[in-house]
Amino acid sequence: MAISSFRHKGLKELFIKGTTRHIGKRYHATLLMLLDVLDAIDSLDDCHGVRGFHPLLGKRSGSYSMIVSGNYRLTFGYDGEDVIDLDFEDYQ
Repeated sequence: MAISSFRHKGLKELFIKGTTRHIGKRYHATLLMLLDVLDAIDSLDDCHGVRGFHPLLGKRSGSYSMIVSGNYRLTFGYDGEDVIDLDFEDYQ
């Protein structure tokens, strides 16, 4: 499994370069750890227990979420092989 697509350009830059100006620095370490986890897992089962991992419900069914800090979440989809549509969202 690998990360194949990003919705948030700051996440893509953080993943590739290790830094970005599009996301506050206070979130970088946690996001880098989560990106490394998602890039290394073999299946979604490997995510259980990682930073509040859970599937989303309703209109967001088929997407997943992990806690970054406070209201901020890393959300993504899974196409059966790769992590897709990674996004950094404020759940307010």
